[in-house]
Amino acid sequence: MKALLAILITVFCFALLLGLLSIRSREDRVMTERLNYFAGGEQAQRQKQKLTPKALLYNCIEGIANGLGRLQQGKRIELMMQQADWPIRGTEFEAILLLWGGLVGLITFLVTLKGAMFFAGLLAGILLGMALLGLRIRRRRKKFTNQLGDMLTMVANALRAGFSFMQAFELIAREMDAPMGREVQLVVNEVNLGNTLESALDNMQRRVVSPDFELVVTAVLIQRQVGGDLASILDTISETIAERVRMRRETQTLTAQGRLSGWVLVLIPFALGGFLSVVNPGYLQPLFDTELGRMCMIGAIVSELIGILVIRRIVDIKF
Repeated sequence: MKALLAILITVFCFALLLGLLSIRSREDRVMTERLNYFAGGEQAQRQKQKLTPKALLYNCIEGIANGLGRLQQGKRIELMMQQADWPIRGTEFEAILLLWGGLVGLITFLVTLKGAMFFAGLLAGILLGMALLGLRIRRRRKKFTNQLGDMLTMVANALRAGFSFMQAFELIAREMDAPMGREVQLVVNEVNLGNTLESALDNMQRRVVSPDFELVVTAVLIQRQVGGDLASILDTISETIAERVRMRRETQTLTAQGRLSGWVLVLIPFALGGFLSVVNPGYLQPLFDTELGRMCMIGAIVSELIGILVIRRIVDIKF
C-alpha cells in the first residue's frame, strides 16, 4: 500500500511541476506587464490588487526567486533556462524546485510519518525537476541538430540568389520552426540592436551547444575575415553534418539492445519488489526493519547506480 501511495505521490507532484512550469503568458503579454510594472501606471496597480490563486502562487515564486538572487551570483541556471527555451529566470526555476520538493517531502512525511522521509522526498523532487530540465534541453538540441542541414541548404541557396548573410538569416527566422527559427531570430534581434554578428553567433552556440553548429560559426567567421565562397562552404558543411547524423542514427540502432538491457536491469528489482509486496507483504519487511537489511538495500542501490553508469558509458559513442 505504501508503495502505491509513493507512486501516486510522485505522479501527482510531477504533474504539479509541469503545471508550475507552464505558468507563463505569451511574450507580448509578459512585455506589457513588465512595462506597466516599471512605469508604475494605474493598470499595474489594478493588477496588483487582483489576488487570484495563480497570482498568489506567482508572487510567492517571485519572492523566493528574489531572495535566491541576492544569495547567489551564478548564471549556470540562467543559461540552462535559455537552452531549454523556458521563459523564466534561473532563480524562479530554483524557487519552483524548492516549493515542489518541499511539497513532495511534506506529502511523503504525512504518508510515512518519518522525519527522514521529508528530506528524502525533498531531494527526490529536486532531482526529478533537474532531470526534467535536462530532458528538455537534450530533446531541443536533438531537434536543432536535425534542422541544421536544412538551414544550411536554405542559407546557401539564399546567398546564391543574391541575399546577404543577414537577409538569409531573416528568411530562416520566418520560414523554419522552433528551435532553429527561434534561435536564428534571436541572432537577428541581437544584430539589429547593435551587437556584432560574431558575438551573436557565439551566444547562439552557447545556447544550443552543438558541435555541428560550431563548424558553421567557425566557417562564417573565417569567411568574413579572409573572404571566399560561403555558399560552397556551407554546402560542404551541410553534407558533413548529414553524414554525421546518419552515422549517429545507425549507432543508436546498433546500441538499442544495450540501452534496453540497461532499463530492464534497473526496473527488474523494483518490479519484483512490488510483486512480492503484493503477494506476501511481510516477506521484504526485514530489509527495512533490520540494520543488515538496510545495509543490503544501500548496497543494492549503489550497485544499480554503478551498473547504470557502466552501461551508459558502453553505449554512449561520441562523434
